[in-house]
Amino acid sequence: MARAEKSPLENQSEDEQMKSGGMIGLMTAACRHIALLAAMIATCGSLFFSEVLLWPPCQLCWYQRILMYPLTVILTVGILRRDRGLHWYALPFSLAGIGVSTYHYLEVMNLIDPPPCNSAIPCNVDYLTNILTGPLGFIKIPFLALVAFIIISIMMGNAAMAGDEALPNTGRGQAIANWSAFGVIVVTVVVFLGLKTMI
Repeated sequence: MARAEKSPLENQSEDEQMKSGGMIGLMTAACRHIALLAAMIATCGSLFFSEVLLWPPCQLCWYQRILMYPLTVILTVGILRRDRGLHWYALPFSLAGIGVSTYHYLEVMNLIDPPPCNSAIPCNVDYLTNILTGPLGFIKIPFLALVAFIIISIMMGNAAMAGDEALPNTGRGQAIANWSAFGVIVVTVVVFLGLKTMI
């Protein structure tokens, strides 16, 4: 019985496959970690605003937090478990977050009339309005959350389309992925704590 010949791609090592794929291959391999980085930055950023700068969040900010905070845990566990179905758990949160952030951003930009608000902080007030003016005036807190949710959604969509190509093929590759996930978390938390002590 003749043995089936391996394709040239199968004969290549994981490192060679990444190099041959160029930037697209590297992004595919790192898409889960990019999503985790976006979620960690958004989570620490929102905590920095409320716990360090003492900016109380509005009701829509809380909804966005409810959708963002679990993503840091879901993405970390998915990377560590090498879960092929990670996008099924992450995308519902990030897509819902895009909807809430877009609605909140339109309220802050006064493009839609805000509904009556029962909370102490009106949802159409943004703390960055008096800080970022001129050409940067479009940057508001819900805009930052929207960008993070979009990055996570794109990366998870990329992981879903790439399938097994987004997962490391060897034990060494999985170890690198695990340490990279821990590295993203540690670096983000250290930067957050460093900024907290400086202010």
